[in-house]
Amino acid sequence: MAILEKEPGLLEALKGEIVPKFLATRNPEGIPNVVPCVSILPADDQPDTLFFGNFLLRKSIRNLEADKRVAILVITPQLNGWILKADFIEFQRTGAYVERQMSGSLLRYNAYTGIRNAGVIHVTALIRSFHISKMEVALEYGLAKLRSFSRAKNPQDPQPIILPLPVRHEFARMVAVKVLSWIEEDGYPLISPALSLQPAGKHAIVGWLGNKPSPPDGAQVATNILTFEAISYQAKGSWRKMGHAGEISVREVFAGGPPYPGGRVA
Repeated sequence: MAILEKEPGLLEALKGEIVPKFLATRNPEGIPNVVPCVSILPADDQPDTLFFGNFLLRKSIRNLEADKRVAILVITPQLNGWILKADFIEFQRTGAYVERQMSGSLLRYNAYTGIRNAGVIHVTALIRSFHISKMEVALEYGLAKLRSFSRAKNPQDPQPIILPLPVRHEFARMVAVKVLSWIEEDGYPLISPALSLQPAGKHAIVGWLGNKPSPPDGAQVATNILTFEAISYQAKGSWRKMGHAGEISVREVFAGGPPYPGGRVA
């Protein structure tokens, strides 16, 4: 049986046009990049095949052209989720995948442009499925808040940047989808849900991961937030592991949508 068919609910979640989905890639230097990619859909003609629209994904596309290893995270409004390992296959300029992307509601009425092509991905493994309760969200957010009070005035990076106020405002939300990505020992990126991530002063982002997958101490990481208003930011930096918690000393921040999709804002 195909990987995507084994997990109850996974295919339905992948078919959802408004279900949050994230795509993690890596550059040649091993720095992860993680962005929302809600256009990811399951193919009908090939098992364990996904395709997505090349729309506002400039950095991800450059990474895919250099390295085929990817990870995908899907999380439903009920906080059921799946983490997938996959390989990027190719871009297609014409054909059924392109037509399905162009006819979807996300692109049919957008005010910017259509897709350049459709990317094709082959899923090789289900890394993990998960469910997060509302009580767990509130508890871990509170634990991360306590950690932020103790770490806010002690940035670990010798060259920290100041998180722009709008970025701090969005990451301070408890009700938003936040993920964390890093590179595993096999060279593949991994994505983990990290809903508790929040600002720790002006230079860092702190989170309580509990028993969820977490990066090793000193790893280069990327985090992304997607709000219900479709606002997204990505922050990158180094991870300092502190038991079940951790802190990102932020070095770069990027906008995730128009008018500067992928543009650096700090």
